[in-house]
Amino acid sequence: MKAIYHKHILEFKRPSGTSRGVLKTKETWYIVITSNGKQGIGECGILRTLSIDDRPDYEEKLKWTCNNIHLGVEQLWEELKEFPSIQFGVEMAFKSLHSESPFLLFPSEFTKGIDSIPINGLIWMGEKEFMKNQIIDKLNQGFDCIKMKIGAIDFEAELELLSYIRSQFSEEIIELRVDANGAFSPNEALDKLIKLHSFGLHSIEQPIRQGQSDYMMDLCQRTPLPIALDEELIGVFSVTEKRKLLLTIRPQYIILKPSLIGGFRGTQEWIDIAEELGIGWWITSALESNIGLSAIAQYTYTLQSKMPQGLGTGSLYTNNIEAPLLVDTGSLKYQQNKKWVVSYLN
Repeated sequence: MKAIYHKHILEFKRPSGTSRGVLKTKETWYIVITSNGKQGIGECGILRTLSIDDRPDYEEKLKWTCNNIHLGVEQLWEELKEFPSIQFGVEMAFKSLHSESPFLLFPSEFTKGIDSIPINGLIWMGEKEFMKNQIIDKLNQGFDCIKMKIGAIDFEAELELLSYIRSQFSEEIIELRVDANGAFSPNEALDKLIKLHSFGLHSIEQPIRQGQSDYMMDLCQRTPLPIALDEELIGVFSVTEKRKLLLTIRPQYIILKPSLIGGFRGTQEWIDIAEELGIGWWITSALESNIGLSAIAQYTYTLQSKMPQGLGTGSLYTNNIEAPLLVDTGSLKYQQNKKWVVSYLN
């Protein structure tokens, strides 16, 4: 058994805004395992300034992982605790290696093209007119759940956008989620949540920055609007720490990004604790290429959640891997008659 890795810079079709800045490119690495004439492919992707493993020795750790691939998925997962995106890539690569097809990790009605996964339409931050046009576009595409990034432009302008959506579509017709990416300060957050609540929103992701457990706990107790933790989960490695965090803050929801929290195994640990505590959850891409996105989607389908998931990011890039994934009428579908095109990975 041997393993190598390839670096790939994904380029956004249009610079995409968050409260942390504008994204123009996204770095990802593919681990390719070869054994007995078979290949397995996994994706390791980081989000600069957000991933806990965004550190100078990242590529060195990838090299170490490839040199020690003989240790197997279980031991490597433990050794890579501080590198959740590599944990995910290794899990994916081994699953791929032992599957009938390198890209068919979790065969299901989804991969057969019989069933689909409901997803939210993502609205990126930008000028008010740009955001409004995105909203109109998503509604025309048939989405009935929209997630809007907020926190980068004037708050009153964002409220106007939400008011516009609600003037056109009631909450029975369109579910609205907002994601602040930690943009609010603790002393203003509650007032802003009260204003946002008037638009019949489903939830808000990460209203204040992570690492302020006391403030977040108080906010979750007092909020009129359900709060979903996202960045808060990053860098919490052990099951004990995960349970402690959720018991302390008691959020209404958690958002799970496998690349940021230790792959399928790390995600499942969070889900098990959340369900035990009566906390809702859904799964979101961390802007992976179609290789990682497909793996996450296949895994997500096996969990049979009825909530819209955050898996509609495959069309963001000019140089994505060609894949059988299709976003259609607010759902992610897997087209059996379409092939993967990944020749440059060989």
